[in-house]
Amino acid sequence: MVISPCLDITLGAPAGAGGQTATKMVRPEELGDEALVISTQQGERQAFEVLVERYKQKAYRIAFDFTRDREEAKDLSQEAFLQAFSHLNSFDRRSSFYTWFYRILVNLCLDYRRRKAKVLWESLEEKTEKGDGFATAGPSPLDEAIRGQISERIGAALATLPPKQRAVFLLKNNQGLSISEIAVVMKSAEGTIKVHLHRVVIALRQRLAELT
Repeated sequence: MVISPCLDITLGAPAGAGGQTATKMVRPEELGDEALVISTQQGERQAFEVLVERYKQKAYRIAFDFTRDREEAKDLSQEAFLQAFSHLNSFDRRSSFYTWFYRILVNLCLDYRRRKAKVLWESLEEKTEKGDGFATAGPSPLDEAIRGQISERIGAALATLPPKQRAVFLLKNNQGLSISEIAVVMKSAEGTIKVHLHRVVIALRQRLAELT
């Protein structure tokens, strides 16, 4: 992704300077998120490219935690950036760009999980109707986890959690978001987020205990 070497940033003059303005040339990567958002809203597309470079690895990691599939994670993170760019003019900056963007990404990941669950359920129903039942099913996530490493076991345990609980856990432990930031991303009360985290910890302890 090609990034312009500098952006024109208009600065207000100090008091008593007759209200004149001055233009300062700065490198895009030196700007904070808010300045980059404003520049993008003013038509400086390369400013958004800096935001993509800044958060693309984090976005990919959280998408992978949801999907456990590299290509799906790549597609979801790219789609999140496309949606963010398309709707950036409606972003009012009441929250940080980071929080606003991750709300988009998490919603896409939750939609992916729901679609995948629906496809798996329909496939299971079809096999049952044909009399195949569970006989031809491959190894379960639990079986795979038992044969894998600790990280794989945790991944398998997380996969059994309800989507919202999984999202809260990943945002807290993998992305380092605070309770208040997660509440904004998930559009939930902070108390609800705390309840989700408490239930996740209990559920993971139980599931991991079953794997030992």
